[in-house]
Amino acid sequence: GVDAWPGKQLHSTSYRVPEPFHGQVVVVIGCGPSGTDISRDIAGVAKEVHLASRWSLSATSEKLPGHANMWFHSEIDRAQEDGSVVFHDGSRVKADVIMHCTGYKYNFPFLTNDATVSVDDNCVDPLYKHVFPPQVAPRLSFIGLPLKVVPFPLFELQSHWVAGVLSGRFKLPSKDEMVRDVTAFHSRLAARGWPRRYTHRLRDREFENEDWLAEQCRRGGPEGWRREMFDAAMQVMVERPENYRDEWDGGDYDHLLAQANRDFAAHCQRP
Repeated sequence: GVDAWPGKQLHSTSYRVPEPFHGQVVVVIGCGPSGTDISRDIAGVAKEVHLASRWSLSATSEKLPGHANMWFHSEIDRAQEDGSVVFHDGSRVKADVIMHCTGYKYNFPFLTNDATVSVDDNCVDPLYKHVFPPQVAPRLSFIGLPLKVVPFPLFELQSHWVAGVLSGRFKLPSKDEMVRDVTAFHSRLAARGWPRRYTHRLRDREFENEDWLAEQCRRGGPEGWRREMFDAAMQVMVERPENYRDEWDGGDYDHLLAQANRDFAAHCQRP
């Protein structure tokens, strides 16, 4: 019913500041980083904020601790012409705005008539290691497709690999070998019961992927302190979602900062 719903709809990519939502009832779809950050930002000025998640239980409808005007809900069941948004548990709100924090779709309009790759359920396929289409490698490559990762270290390694292959310093497997690798990769995902839209979701395999890329590029993988700092930051984010960016406990993690600063200083030394 969303097409007949009379309120305002927008995607998180359009969000800048909370002031336009003053005094309004806002439904935020998606509780990833964008959804949680934006909902808390808007809650400072909005009348009510309702955060809907596909990962919550179907009976969920509860006020979030520490907030007088924020609720956490199950997935949305339908939207109605009277402005109501109805959740799976049967609860409903009259909303002014629906904010879609639902991620992004891969789209390559410049490859419309090219059968080399296709996008199906947000899976770009076939790609060897999320980068090279076996049929035309190395003439075409994709940098930056993986999600649920620390982006820039991974994308730098991907770029280094592509540049090395194009310059002839690094060698790709044969087309048949790459096709077999892609097929085996998709078979493993299917065995886990993962939908195709999770193909490029590397959250639990990020450092494994970076180690593999670093080996191809004949360089060291992510530093130990970087891996530990990532795990620590994720834990703090879960424990203190309100202020994890603003407060640093120190203590157990200070040695990671010291190691990082030593590495950075070595890179920044002037000749």
